[in-house]
Amino acid sequence: MEEVDRYIDKIKSWKEETVLLREICLECGLDEDFKWMHPCYTFQGKNIVLIHGFKEYCALLFHKGALLNDTENILVQQTKNVQSARQIRFTDKKEINDLKAVIKAYIYEAIEVEKAGLEVKMKKTSEYEIPEELVQAFENNPELETAFYDLTPGRQRGYLLFFSQAKQSKTRASRIEKAKPQIFEGKGHNER
Repeated sequence: MEEVDRYIDKIKSWKEETVLLREICLECGLDEDFKWMHPCYTFQGKNIVLIHGFKEYCALLFHKGALLNDTENILVQQTKNVQSARQIRFTDKKEINDLKAVIKAYIYEAIEVEKAGLEVKMKKTSEYEIPEELVQAFENNPELETAFYDLTPGRQRGYLLFFSQAKQSKTRASRIEKAKPQIFEGKGHNER
């Protein structure tokens, strides 16, 4: 696919690894696509894996990795808030070659997950932890609480994740303060 070829030509790191992972995905009979600005491999239109590079590693991201058996214990959950996707991370081409059979087995299992129509049970918005700073803001401003709970569950979740990502209390409080106008307008975290 031309878009994937251009992507590979432009990347500065993990080029050889990306080419090798691409070959493995295609050998497994997946269709090549380009989504989210990365090579994506699908089965009957369903996303199976995505190849992406980071500073410290490149990865094969399984969209429904949480449903895989992970017999080799190599799948990584990027952050605690990622519910469905899991990665296999690589730091060099040799590692990919050494794990080629395992990678293929994981891809074939991911295809079977799609064939079976399995879905990851996602957490409900009400199951997310509400940062203490937001609880405090609600106590100080009941209208904010009303406006927040009038948002769609997806918008609420977006704010909860954004607020919770901050490690320091003052940063969480600052984010909440800055988000108030958008919350009152009924907009989500990234909406303008």
